Amino acid sequence: MAKSPLVLVLNGPNLNLLGTREPEIYGADTLDDVAAMLEDRAKALGLEIDMRQSNHEGHLVDWIQEAGSRKAKAVILNAGALTHTSIAIRDAIKAIAVPVIEVHISNPHARETFRHLSHVAPVAKGSITGLGIHGYALALDAAAHL
Repeated sequence: MAKSPLVLVLNGPNLNLLGTREPEIYGADTLDDVAAMLEDRAKALGLEIDMRQSNHEGHLVDWIQEAGSRKAKAVILNAGALTHTSIAIRDAIKAIAVPVIEVHISNPHARETFRHLSHVAPVAKGSITGLGIHGYALALDAAAHL
C-alpha cells in the first residue's frame, strides 16, 4: 500500500497556549483541538499530517529543512511572532522545494503595526489569515490540491 503524502503542520512560539492565551483574539480552541480537526480532515483528503510546535526558532528551521529532505507535499506554517522577525525561517523556506502555506489565526493586518510585516509571505505559496483555527483546515485543503 502506498504511503499517503505528508504535510507538516508547524507552529511557532506561544501557540502551545492556544485556548488560554488572549481568547478574545485567538479563541478557546487548543492546539490539540486543531490537531484533532486536521487529523480527521487529512484522512478524508488521503494525507498524513505531522503536527509540531516549538517556542524555538531553530526547531522551526530544522523542521522546514526536514520537510524538504522528506519531500513533503506541503508545509502549513504558523510561525507566530517569528513571522515578523525571522529571516532564518524565510531563508529556510526559500531553500526547500516544498510549498509553504502561511496561516495566522488572527488577522495581523488588523492588529499592531509591527505585525503587518511578514517575512514568510513573500516566500510562501499563499497565506490564510484571520479565519480562526478554520484557516488550518483551509490550508490543508489547499495543500491537497497543490
